[in-house]
Amino acid sequence: MSSEKTISIVMAGVGGQGILLASEVTARTAILCGLQVKTNEVHGMAQRGGSVIAQIRFGTEVYSPLVAEGTADALLSLEAVEALRFYSYLRPAGLAVVSRQRVIPVTVSSGGAAYPEPEPALREVFSRLLYLDALAEAQKLGEPRAANMVLVGALAKHLSLPLESWEEALTQCVKAKALESNRNAFRRGLSLADDFL
Repeated sequence: MSSEKTISIVMAGVGGQGILLASEVTARTAILCGLQVKTNEVHGMAQRGGSVIAQIRFGTEVYSPLVAEGTADALLSLEAVEALRFYSYLRPAGLAVVSRQRVIPVTVSSGGAAYPEPEPALREVFSRLLYLDALAEAQKLGEPRAANMVLVGALAKHLSLPLESWEEALTQCVKAKALESNRNAFRRGLSLADDFL
């Protein structure tokens, strides 16, 4: 994806998964590259495990943070069903980077609804899909909370922003005690993306 045109990214997940940090790192990377950046975050019921969505747009000149449906260059989702909830934002040839993680809502755990099997639907709606077990990869690195950075690394592989800017953004956005684990997760995501596209 070229940064000469405006790039639009939608990130989705549920409260507590680190969507806001993922969007902050991505936006900061673009800023460090000298690009104009606009962001928009909808927290919803983030504190209660509800949907969270962040929109990021960057390029040489960006007028609005809002991503129109059907125009996003990439969709990053930390939860499988959340990717389906927001799939309409992605343009037809856009890239979906989706975690296999499932966050079971109360309606399902209480028996009031069933959690769908997301993979067939994901493969049907996304022509370019990186479907990663980001949580398992982060657990292998000893820090399950860094699953968000595994996905950001996979996304970064397909954005034309230099690696050193991503590394600097991580340094600026992540607390010192968590920096190494987040950096390792990011690098793991970069390597996993090679296996998919």
